[in-house]
Amino acid sequence: MKVVIAIDSLKGSLTSLQAGEAIKRGIKEEIPDAEVLVRPLADGGEGTVEALALGLGGSLEKISVTGPVGKTITAEYGIINDTKTAIIEMSAAAGITKVHGAELNPLNTTTFGVGEMICDAMEKGCRDFIIGIGGSATNDGGLGMLSALDFKFFDKDGQRIGVYGRDLEKIARISKESVNPMLAECKFSIACDVTNPLCGEMGCSSVYGPQKGATPEIVKEMDSWLFEYAKTAAKVFPNTDPDFPGSGAAGGLGFAFRTFLSGELLGGIDLVLSKTDLESYIKDADIVVTGEGRLDFQTAMGKAPIGVARLAKKYNKPVVAFAGCVTKEAVECNKSGIDAFFPILREVVDLDTAMNAEYAAENMTATARQVFRAINIKL
Repeated sequence: MKVVIAIDSLKGSLTSLQAGEAIKRGIKEEIPDAEVLVRPLADGGEGTVEALALGLGGSLEKISVTGPVGKTITAEYGIINDTKTAIIEMSAAAGITKVHGAELNPLNTTTFGVGEMICDAMEKGCRDFIIGIGGSATNDGGLGMLSALDFKFFDKDGQRIGVYGRDLEKIARISKESVNPMLAECKFSIACDVTNPLCGEMGCSSVYGPQKGATPEIVKEMDSWLFEYAKTAAKVFPNTDPDFPGSGAAGGLGFAFRTFLSGELLGGIDLVLSKTDLESYIKDADIVVTGEGRLDFQTAMGKAPIGVARLAKKYNKPVVAFAGCVTKEAVECNKSGIDAFFPILREVVDLDTAMNAEYAAENMTATARQVFRAINIKL
């Protein structure tokens, strides 16, 4: 029997690889001669760096960068050593969890640290980039990141402008003449699961600005600034399209990657499945195992486990899933390729106990063992 495991992290408890190894132990305890392969899984959001870097034989890099409000912070990203691919979560440098209290204001936040991470990776030989852009605290249209990469932004008097959201108002001219020359050799694949345009009623300022601290007045101002920013960018980049789906992701960072760096905006799970080449492992498997911390109706709408299940069904493979907990609505997952799912909790405990990594791993192993015991009996 060949089993391929690709399970998302149980956030706050087990990483993707830890959960996969716990399942593998349970399977091997019951079916010692089974071939069990654990592959990393993520959806482009939190946990992607660790899952892909470590799961694909890479390493984690820690560097000091400019945080979202200008303070120096430590950020971590991954490098897949064989291919010199950098895996970056923009939230490591400009995430909303790094902004507190009165600091939460998109006028005063920047993506400059994201650009610093890219520069560091380029210096270390990376030319292929996988970048997740969820969870931002910013609405600067990528101004900060692009400035760190030596794109130059000038005001009407020909003076260089700042790198914060408030500085979008001043952009009168953009120059690409002094950009880091290594950028010409780089490919950017962007994990982006929203389809918002840059501006307008569904744009980043209107939809996401309020949760980043924007008042109605700030939303209106920033939307107009981003509209003018796109018009100015079009003078340098003829293919500029602020209406392209995903341009409004991460406060306009999607627009910056696509317009200035020829980045490709892709669904997070599709990008991860492609980069990990999961299909080549699944096509000759007997059973595929997936899951995540909580299976519910959102899972069925296309989260990571469903991406795995759909890939498995391309080859008519049976799919089972494990989760920390499941809801009544999780039955929708059965319609999307997961043949059966199993919660791993075996007794009533408090949340802290349930989330304990050692306890969760024990439950995962025990549940997997019983499920595969039943499968083995049937076989």
